[in-house]
Amino acid sequence: MLKVEHIGIAVQSLAESLPLFEKLLNTPCYKIEEVESEQVRTAFFATGVNKIELLESTSPEGVIARYLAKRGEGIHHIAFEVQDIESEMKRLAGEGFELLQEKPKRGADNKLVCFLHPKGTKNVLVELCQEVEVNK
Repeated sequence: MLKVEHIGIAVQSLAESLPLFEKLLNTPCYKIEEVESEQVRTAFFATGVNKIELLESTSPEGVIARYLAKRGEGIHHIAFEVQDIESEMKRLAGEGFELLQEKPKRGADNKLVCFLHPKGTKNVLVELCQEVEVNK
């Protein structure tokens, strides 16, 4: 694990939450992106080396909608940047952690991602992130 990549916060509405976080963090949102496969719209803020990701569901059946119905708005996950996501997934599986995906998948903000089941991480949803290299 290289560093905390971002903290994900589940929100009911980006339209309502963006102005709040822009005031709180004293910086504008730098990217809004929809991840259709996850039924989520994300908004990112950067402050120094730290990032915050707001997550809004695009479907009543989406994972964020289910999270909000059960727990309400708040911290959803913590993401760690890794050098090689596939080797880190293999290492963590070997250590007994349950991976929620067998292979990394494309996530927001130009990342490959994989989540760990929170039952093995003291009820914290952990995301592994690896920057996708852009072909030059």
